[in-house]
Amino acid sequence: MDLTFSQTEIAFRDELRTWFAENDAGVEPDGDEDRQYAWRRDFQRRLADGGWAAVHWPREYGGRGATLTESAIFFEELGRSGAPLPANVLGLLLAGPTIMTWGTDEQKERYLAPILTAEEIWCQGFSEPDAGSDLASLKTRAVQDGDEWVITGQKVWTSAAQYSKWCMLVARTDSEAPKHKGLTYFLMDMEQDGVQIRPLRQITGEPEFNELFLDGARIPNENVLGGTGNGWKVALTTLMNERAGLGFFLQVRLRQLLDRVIDEAAREGLLEDPVIADRLGELHLRTEIVRLTAYRGLTAIEKYGQPGPEGSLTKWMWSDTNQRLTQLVVDLLGPRALRADDPWAYELLRARGNSIEGGTTEVLKNIVAERVLGLPKSR
Repeated sequence: MDLTFSQTEIAFRDELRTWFAENDAGVEPDGDEDRQYAWRRDFQRRLADGGWAAVHWPREYGGRGATLTESAIFFEELGRSGAPLPANVLGLLLAGPTIMTWGTDEQKERYLAPILTAEEIWCQGFSEPDAGSDLASLKTRAVQDGDEWVITGQKVWTSAAQYSKWCMLVARTDSEAPKHKGLTYFLMDMEQDGVQIRPLRQITGEPEFNELFLDGARIPNENVLGGTGNGWKVALTTLMNERAGLGFFLQVRLRQLLDRVIDEAAREGLLEDPVIADRLGELHLRTEIVRLTAYRGLTAIEKYGQPGPEGSLTKWMWSDTNQRLTQLVVDLLGPRALRADDPWAYELLRARGNSIEGGTTEVLKNIVAERVLGLPKSR
């Protein structure tokens, strides 16, 4: 693992730091989800104007042709600057690269530019009530009707569906084929009567996720991506990009939160308490492990051309560490950290979902057990 940046990478980082210094995102609006989302959307437009919205995209599509290391640097500096994740993060990280890989020239021309500017937001229609970790068992049906496909089914945990114009939808087009071969990947217009969105309000009070009810939604044949029946291969392209870069943003945010916890312990006069000092030391060690594991995964991709198990390890360790960190704050501050107007109350409640979203901890442990330790499959 090489943690030394080249002169080109240092120049990239310095240029990026200068841009963030000159383009302060400001303070996140309080309370209202729509205002917070608009803030993220407006800042993404500023990133796009500066040529920073999708540094990892090829130059011909509006990116900078950044290397993997430069992409990691971008997300680290984004986290350090206090700027938010772009509003269209699923479009930038998932939809765009998938369309570049599998799309026709017409599809690339139509869909890529509005992703960069956040003019058209994307969501991901993969998970279903009975098909979460096992995507190939999904039941949403697509039946051809002339030049269109009629979609019936349900999707769940659809982030930002309420703001989205388009959905990366995987549906079953051949019920007789083996479950991995009867799928097709669609680009679905969310603004139609056949698509109903029901918010799922979390313990934090936010409707961050949604259910999608698809009852006669229609998709023209030109919105099939990668060919009919080829949805599994196209979906794998999306999944391979799912955590690209985000690990570096999350590890910086984890470090920032830990620094805040240390400040809280100092204000409470608890830094000399041996139990508190031990717990803070463990969190510091874990945070460093998350950072170094993210870089180790980056090195593996650069050496071997494909991601290793480090992505699963990073997500698992980040989830567990963030939950331990927020619990320590409550132990430090007592009931004050649980008041509705205290930022730590939000951090504690939101952290509960870390071990579910983006791959459950149980599934990630199975991946590590099977692919790293060589243990037999659980079933």
